[in-house]
Amino acid sequence: MMHILKCPKCSSYGLKEKCSCGGIRLRPKPPKYSPEDKYAEYRRKYKKEQKSTEQ
Repeated sequence: MMHILKCPKCSSYGLKEKCSCGGIRLRPKPPKYSPEDKYAEYRRKYKKEQKSTEQ
């Protein structure tokens, strides 16, 4: 199954990995969220720190 890719250099979309501008296209979708992933602890700490600095 092919996915649409986005070039971060020129913001164009396409199906091929190599972009015409010379950049490499990446998947624009974020990784699937899971409360049990290995980075969940760090994400919660970061959100807590951001909340405390806003006040």
